[in-house]
Amino acid sequence: MSDTAASATSMDIHEILDHLPHRYPFVLIDRVLSIDLGKEITALKNVSVNEPYFPGHFPYHPVMPGVLIIEAMAQAAAILSFKTASKKPSDDSVYYFAGIDKARFKKPVLPGDQIILNVKIDRILNGIWKYTGVATVDGTVVAEASMMCILKTI
Repeated sequence: MSDTAASATSMDIHEILDHLPHRYPFVLIDRVLSIDLGKEITALKNVSVNEPYFPGHFPYHPVMPGVLIIEAMAQAAAILSFKTASKKPSDDSVYYFAGIDKARFKKPVLPGDQIILNVKIDRILNGIWKYTGVATVDGTVVAEASMMCILKTI
C-alpha cells in the first residue's frame, strides 16, 4: 500500500458512524482530522453544554468525566483499528476494552472546549491492540492513557 493510500485526510460523522458500533448518546467522536493506517489517528470531540452527563457532573460546575475522555480515545482507537484491518463493525462482533494503564487527568474539560484526540498503535499481537492516547485542549494535555483493546466475535 502506498503512503498516499495509507493516509486519509479526514472522516465526517457519516463515515465515523460507519466505522463505530456506538450511537447517540455515546458517540464521542465528531470528526477525524487525519488517519495514518496502522499507525495513528487524530480526531476531535466538541464538548457542548448540552451533553447528557453535565446536569449531574456537576450541576454548578460542569466538568466532562475523565472516563468519557478515555472512552473518546478508545473510540478513536476503534476507528483506527477497523480502518487498518479493512473491517466495519457488525452484529456479530464487538470491540472491547481489555485494559487501561497509566491514565492521567491533567486538567478539567469544560463545556465549549474542543478535545483533540491523538491515538497511536504501539503494537498488535494475537488480536490484542495496544495504543497510547493523548487528549489536548488548546494545545494543553488534559488526559493521557495506555489502552488495550480486542475485537471479539459474539
